[in-house]
Amino acid sequence: MSCFMFDKAKLIAHEKRRQARAEEFKPYDDVIMKQIPGNSVVEAEALRQAIRDKYAVMQTQIESADTVEKIKAAMP
Repeated sequence: MSCFMFDKAKLIAHEKRRQARAEEFKPYDDVIMKQIPGNSVVEAEALRQAIRDKYAVMQTQIESADTVEKIKAAMP
């Protein structure tokens, strides 16, 4: 695989990672933005941080991948 295609594969993987992260954030974004009664903003933010941490690891795995298979293995 050419260097250009491999870089393109990484870009696609990062975009999919961002989309998956955004989907996981949605329920907690509502709690934080709308200050929904009965929902803890502190708890929502802690859960959002766990999501950030999960996807940061994934980002590192994608960036350090040296094969397409490793990129695929890092994906959600």
